[in-house]
Amino acid sequence: MSPAEVWNRCEAATAAHPYIVAKAAAGVPLDYLRVVPAGDALLIQGERMAGALVVPAYAPDGMLQSLQCVTTGDTAARLKAKKKKPKLNLPGAPMAGASFTVGDVVAGAPVHLCEGIGTAWACWQATGHPALACFGWGNVGKVAEAMRQRDASARLVLVPDVGKESDAAKIAQNVGAAVAYMPEGEERNFDANDLAQREGHDVLAALLEDAREPPKPEPRYKLLGANELRDLPPLAWRVRGVLPAVGLAGLYGPSASGKSFLALDMAAAIAEGRRWFDCRVEAAPVVYTALEGEGGFRLRVAAWEAHTGRALPAGLSMVLQPFKLTEPQDVQDLAAVVPAGAVVFLDTLNRAAPTADENSSRDMGEILSAAKYLQSLIGGLVVLVHHTGKDATKGLRGHSSLFAALDAAVEVSRDGERREWKVAKSKDGQDGDAHPFTLKIETMGTDEHGDAVTSCVVVRDTAAQDVRTVKLPQGGNQKLVLDALRPMFRGGPTGKPGAPPLRPCIELEAAVIAGAGRLTCPTDRRATRTREAITGLVSRGVLGLNEGWLWLN
Repeated sequence: MSPAEVWNRCEAATAAHPYIVAKAAAGVPLDYLRVVPAGDALLIQGERMAGALVVPAYAPDGMLQSLQCVTTGDTAARLKAKKKKPKLNLPGAPMAGASFTVGDVVAGAPVHLCEGIGTAWACWQATGHPALACFGWGNVGKVAEAMRQRDASARLVLVPDVGKESDAAKIAQNVGAAVAYMPEGEERNFDANDLAQREGHDVLAALLEDAREPPKPEPRYKLLGANELRDLPPLAWRVRGVLPAVGLAGLYGPSASGKSFLALDMAAAIAEGRRWFDCRVEAAPVVYTALEGEGGFRLRVAAWEAHTGRALPAGLSMVLQPFKLTEPQDVQDLAAVVPAGAVVFLDTLNRAAPTADENSSRDMGEILSAAKYLQSLIGGLVVLVHHTGKDATKGLRGHSSLFAALDAAVEVSRDGERREWKVAKSKDGQDGDAHPFTLKIETMGTDEHGDAVTSCVVVRDTAAQDVRTVKLPQGGNQKLVLDALRPMFRGGPTGKPGAPPLRPCIELEAAVIAGAGRLTCPTDRRATRTREAITGLVSRGVLGLNEGWLWLN
């Protein structure tokens, strides 16, 4: 039957009803309460409801939504024996969001939200302020939200039974309500009605008056002004100007460019805390996962030790087992053995995600998500060693989202036996400067056939720097012109005829105009003197020149 059908055949409640008496609720409003008449056929959970107190449950719009039958006597005893509640809701009529109000709600006035009708009666008797019975604690949050939407200024006070305090605090934070906590040390489910009957309504009134709002959670977003920005700690570098201490980085280059040798050399420098290509290094544990050319890493380590005369740093560990970045369990298992704050090299990204389509935005998104997950677990830096595409001038192979997601990127290029690396991306550093290096062959003896066992190590190539420092005069037009041209190279185009791959170039005529602006000789002779200075720089090997394009050697 519908709630209205049952309600219409019920009788008016009186103060003599056993439940009202049990709750010491004499004097509470009875106009909206009824009782199931004797002989009524209503059955709930196999029990006749005749004599039960009927409490109407109204939706937020005021419509009758359901009914709650409060049983007493033998019926209540049988339900409790079956470990069931003696308050039964009308089947087929859900209670979600419904409530019953004791007293009259006045805009802006306090409203007490209680779990059941007995508690609501006690709060009304103690204060005279309205109290809402929410028909179960699980419904209090929904009723509170509806009340707050109806009256933004109302003082909502949640009155939880003992054991419901934590949940009440969460609801209060969500809707901006206060919480009236029962005295400490009471048994579970002790409520406001119990307190009023034991201590008196004046004690309950004082407790309700003392209701307080729980501390507000820290705001999710923090607004920073100029002073706060100045007080922020500076960026922590792992390799100064190259790699940050925390984040996601990439080291990439074409096949046979020497990127894996360079990555191992960088890893050893980080583990030792030694300067690397004259960059300051902050020491940290390093885990190098060699997923490509695993068999050759033993020789690479031996070559490094032979070249440096030192054992591999204790802070550098190798992983030669298969690893899939796209397998969450692999990521968790690797993170479990990586020291906190460490640097993890994944060499290469292709072998770490062998089944992924690097050109797919979806697949690359999953790869990046997994890499960031690994980074979050270790609290340090993850370096992805990766290949360039068929056209090395276009940078990293695969979807463009990879480069965009990196906090730093190191690009490796090769022209014959000459190799170099440069910072292709640094969110808070300077990029573009080239650092030449060569691969020196180290011999570690012979094999069983008498053939030499060799591998390579990275050696910094200072030839170009030596040219600049030895052949260039300390003063004169060449130095002035070169100083004028250096900033221009950083943003210059690459791939020009005769220039090394990925080497930024500038047009000769633009260089003449820029250099002339630095000279102090008579104006009509500046262009000529600039061309002479550029010719001298080219002849000394400081600059390269071909088909009207200049580049730094």
